[in-house]
Order: sequence, then structure tokens, then C-alpha cells
Amino acid sequence: MRVAALMMVENRSKPPTLKTIADLTGLSLSTVSLSLRDGSRLKKETREKIAQAAAEVGYVPNRAGVRLRTGQTNVLSLILSPARNTINYAQQIIEGIGAHLMGTKYHLNVIPDFQHDKPEDAVRYVLQSRAADGIILTHTSARDPRVQMLLDSGFPFVSHGRTEFYGAHAFHDFHVERYVQMAVSRLLERGRKRFLLVAEDDGTTNFAKIVGGFHRCLAQNGMTGEVATETGILVSTETARSFGGALADRPEPYDAIISNNELTTIALMGGLADHNLVEGRDYSLICRQTTDILPTLFPGIDTVGEDLSETGRELARLLIARVNGAQAETLQTLHPPTPHWRST
Repeated sequence: MRVAALMMVENRSKPPTLKTIADLTGLSLSTVSLSLRDGSRLKKETREKIAQAAAEVGYVPNRAGVRLRTGQTNVLSLILSPARNTINYAQQIIEGIGAHLMGTKYHLNVIPDFQHDKPEDAVRYVLQSRAADGIILTHTSARDPRVQMLLDSGFPFVSHGRTEFYGAHAFHDFHVERYVQMAVSRLLERGRKRFLLVAEDDGTTNFAKIVGGFHRCLAQNGMTGEVATETGILVSTETARSFGGALADRPEPYDAIISNNELTTIALMGGLADHNLVEGRDYSLICRQTTDILPTLFPGIDTVGEDLSETGRELARLLIARVNGAQAETLQTLHPPTPHWRST
């Protein structure tokens, strides 16, 4: 296909069109048009074939014409908030979104949002400029002002994370309550009794739900646990390692630790190891896993997996459905945790 495509382009004085792609693939003009507008109703193989042909001939839709004709931009905006101490979050989310958008009419625009004091500015920019047809938000809080702004405007959006607004909106979130339940049950099976939850209070709904789920699950088993809430202990890997050393020096160190962050876990275990405490012998730890780093460093560690690439795909799917008019109440999904029990 590549040679034929190059020959066709060389023989043309005008930019490639939908007919160029139809001739190249042997598909109908209507199929090509549908795939590049909204390929979700076509087979994946057909979408990929058309997308490959379009890329090879250098087909680029006339966005100004599309916007004048339809009122749409065919662009989705990812407003990316900073994720402290998180490994490859942005890369995996973007890869997942991009994979879902392949073969559709939509393209992705990433807007970094590092203004902690004015989190609404990035959303306001998209609303005022109409630079996109919909927005993906990350790291949402319970009463996130960005969500309120979007709900008030009626603009299509989906959030990575739940909120506490009465008005329904599309979201996809990791099922942290189920994660904590799995972790507590596993640690109890291993005979552990002194529980500690290590999760940074980053202001997101995710933190509130994991803490609430942790206390509820322990209460159901007639037990109590503590949450690492001391100010500053998890702001960096250095402070987390120091905190691990302090935990080791307790008269009765925790023997059951649940962690919500891989980098924090690595640093924390380093601090515990500095004081000769060994995972699996002196304590058991379960961490939320989003990369292969933890099991590579600690082959016997138990983790519960979250596929961030799949999360990106789901966020893109939900947003396209919302842009196309689906009701927000039908676009609320939870990512199932995947247990990886490696310890014996």
C-alpha cells in the first residue's frame, strides 16, 4: 500500500482527498468518510486500514471547513494536572486515549495545567475559544471548581475520578474501595494485625474514598487501622524513605501496610530495609500497581493492578459518547482492580 500511495501522491497536484483514500483502500467513499468522522461503528480492521492509508498519503481534514459546516472541531482536550510521585501517568493515559482515537475523526490536544491557584483557567480557555468538542479532566476533587464550571456550561466532558456534585457527569475511576477490600482480606489471610494505609492527601476524591474504604473494611472485620497523615512525609521519595525508617523504630511496627503509590512504596521499603525490616518476614505490603517496576525490584511483592492505558481508552470512549449526545448517567464506569498475589 505504501508504494501505491506514494505514486498516487506524486501524480497529483492537489492535496489528497477522501476519494484518494477510497481508491487506495478499495473501500467506498461513504465508508472512508464515516471512519474519519466517527469510526466507532466500523470494524477495528477497517478503521486501521483507512487510518493507515490516510497517514501514508498525508490526508489532513480541513478543520476550518469542518467547523464552519458542523460547528465541531473534531478535537478533544486533555487537561492534564500534575501527578506528584507518579510513574508514567501522563504517558500511559495519553497512549490509551490515542489508541482509541485511531481511525476516528478526533484528534487529541493536551493542555498542561500546573496553576494550583487557578485550576479553572485551562477549562475557561477551552470554553471561550471553543478549541475542542469535549474535555477530559484528571485528578478531580470532591467539589472540583472545573467540574462545576463545565456542568454550568453544559459542555461535554469526562473526569478521571469521581466527585460529589448532585448533577450527574461522565466519569471513569479506579475502584479503590474494591482495591482496599482485596488488600485487607489478603493481609488478614497472612495473619497480619497492625494496619497502616499510606496514601497522600492530594485533595482528590480518590484519597477520600480509599481512606473511607480502608476504615469500613477493617471495621467489618472487627479491627482498626491508621492512616499516614503526618504533614510532609510523602512529598518526596526522600521524606518517604525517612518515614519508613521512623516506622521501623516504633515499639510495635506495623505489620500490614497498604500503599497507593509505587514510588512512595519503593522509598518506604528502602527506609524499612535500612533498619533491617524485611517485607514478607517482618511485615507484608500491598501496593496499587500501574507499571512493572515494583515486581521487577521485588518479585515476591503482592500488588493490585490498574491499567492506565485502558483507563485512557475508556475516558476517550466515554467522552466521544457524551459529545454525541449520550446521557451522562449512562457514562459512569469503574476500573476493576486486578490482584497479583506473588507472595507465598
